[in-house]
Amino acid sequence: MHFQWYPGHMSKAKRVMQEDMKLIDVVIELVDARIPLSSKNPDINQIAGNKSRVILLNKYDLSDDVQNQKWKEYFESQGYIAALVNSKKGDGIRKVNDAVITACKAKIERDRKRGILNRPLRAMVVGIPNVGKSTFINSISGKASAKTGNKPGVTKGKQWIKLNKSIELLDTPGILWPKFEDQRVGLHLALIGSIRDDILNSYSMSLNLISFLTMYYKGALAERYGIIESEDAVENLAAIAKKRGCLLKGGDLDLEKASGFLVDDFRNAKLGKVTLEFPPEIESEVLVEETDNSISE
Repeated sequence: MHFQWYPGHMSKAKRVMQEDMKLIDVVIELVDARIPLSSKNPDINQIAGNKSRVILLNKYDLSDDVQNQKWKEYFESQGYIAALVNSKKGDGIRKVNDAVITACKAKIERDRKRGILNRPLRAMVVGIPNVGKSTFINSISGKASAKTGNKPGVTKGKQWIKLNKSIELLDTPGILWPKFEDQRVGLHLALIGSIRDDILNSYSMSLNLISFLTMYYKGALAERYGIIESEDAVENLAAIAKKRGCLLKGGDLDLEKASGFLVDDFRNAKLGKVTLEFPPEIESEVLVEETDNSISE
């Protein structure tokens, strides 16, 4: 499988983001807690330059609790201020103000010495499509300030939101980057819905997902679908199709339909709390080798 999606509006959004960066004190980047590294746009580091940085691991309610904490510690070890949030339910949102102030501590002190007091901190909210930026802004501001949607590319144009006397937010459209050097990244983004579904192969995606689950989350498929898990991904998908009654005319199994069910169940945490990648210092060589092989087949 080859994953790539970089429509023209993303290139324009990136240029606007670069221009707006001079107005900003701190960059708040949302990543998806199920794929924290794959959902972290590498272009943001270059765009942000030396700005203060906050990483929010969003949708942590859908991901592995143990890995959530390890990823938070990983980002903190990289010099970020990090926090776990569930924007949809508002969990962890109150910590964001403190995270912004902590990240901007040096700037606040510089302003104080220059006699500049009570000037609001300006934060740019960035993230890939469908990571939950608009839902986060609506949650932290307490009103529907930003448009939301479950499709990538909903947010368009520049939107400033005043949170309080201390912080103002600038929302930005979700952007990816022009080329995925590692196709595992594309697979991960496809599985969480950050790449448009209508350009994807759900069958191949589901086989990769099944291979990962049977390796790292044994029993998840058996518990959800009542099947006997096999080491063969196609056999597992066929078993899921039988259990779900996914049939074509003539009685053949509809594996595409079963694939859609599986991916939807993953996205909605009906397979349990699953994290698709682990922090680099604990990621095993087996994971890299197995995933690379399954994608190339």
